[in-house]
Amino acid sequence: MPLDRRSFFGLAGAAGLGAAIGVPSTLALTGQFNSASGSAVSFYGAHQAGITTPMQDRAYVAALRVDTKDATKLQKTLKEMTAAAERMSRGLGAGAIGAVQGMPEAPPDDTGEALDLPAARVTMTIGFGASLFDSRFGFANKRPANFAELPKFARDEIEPEKLGGDILLQVCADDDQVAFHAIRNLIRVAKGTMSVLWLQSGFSGASKSVSSPHTPRNLFGFKDGTSNLDVNSAGETDTHLWVDTDWMAGGTYAAVRNFRFDIETWDRSALLEQEQVFGRNKGEGAPLGGGTEFTKPDFAAKNSFGEAAIPTDSHMALAHPSHHSGAKMLRRAYNYSNGADRVGRIDAGMLFISFQKDLEKQFVPVQKALANNDRMNEYVTVIGSGAFACPPGLKPGQYWGYQLFA
Repeated sequence: MPLDRRSFFGLAGAAGLGAAIGVPSTLALTGQFNSASGSAVSFYGAHQAGITTPMQDRAYVAALRVDTKDATKLQKTLKEMTAAAERMSRGLGAGAIGAVQGMPEAPPDDTGEALDLPAARVTMTIGFGASLFDSRFGFANKRPANFAELPKFARDEIEPEKLGGDILLQVCADDDQVAFHAIRNLIRVAKGTMSVLWLQSGFSGASKSVSSPHTPRNLFGFKDGTSNLDVNSAGETDTHLWVDTDWMAGGTYAAVRNFRFDIETWDRSALLEQEQVFGRNKGEGAPLGGGTEFTKPDFAAKNSFGEAAIPTDSHMALAHPSHHSGAKMLRRAYNYSNGADRVGRIDAGMLFISFQKDLEKQFVPVQKALANNDRMNEYVTVIGSGAFACPPGLKPGQYWGYQLFA
């Protein structure tokens, strides 16, 4: 039998495992607190893990294209991916045999790089792109009525391979190697049925290196996620997050946007300009109108020159729920760095992921406002975009996408 990584650490005298409790609701998503690194997140439940799960340190996100036109083959692959994901969520290898206990003459059914590591709160979340509901597999009648590809927004410079996708895989964990192991093995299992369009790794701000909850910062140095949806409020999640109709009941919709940051231009900008771009001060994260990080912004407040203290074209002013009929979304963004480009500029930015009940009513209006007027547009370029239907969670015996084949 393969060795359970969590059991390995227990035998070695590792600290006992336990769930973190008492996290303030306003910070519940960030997960910026010390938790037992070997803890496992249940794969089963009413909702998929990796959505309202306290945010982990590391992420790998991939968009896949389904290459087969055989629905039976696709179904078989999704079953195999689900089985692998469930095993890895428990700290086991991706396959029943394991990385080292199989026949020497055959390839192992697990790649082995996480053999000695804890489960690290790894979660694996799947989404289905609008393109999967075409005529190939007979899924057209399963396509949710309000689900469509995201429109092209002003200033988008989408790279062709980073547009859309049939399948979205989001893998998050508190250990980079555990996260990579999971995404690698899911892609390996899917080989021959699906191929990778793009794969992006990300980091969230090293939550396990700090001793108290905090809002993570983006690569411009500003806190990101201050006014996020409260995942501990059933009222908020029922209103803004979870779908309540048809086979998607208990699921949600993901919007994925890849923002490349113009690091060099930003680094030459004055602090005053940077704060006016965000509408918040850089240190505390408080609205420029005054207060602390969690103070409700006063968009009517004036500065000493009689101008709006929070610029009307600032990122916060344009995206704030009060300017969009109270619509909220659950933001789960990861920073990324891909080294340098051909001319020596830092290739870094943000892989933005948001979850919401209705893309057209929540995400699209906010993104249109930002694309048309956001002061931040001078410093960012959107190079990737996609929308995905993330089905509800599973019970034992079920598999990813089983509703599509019913």
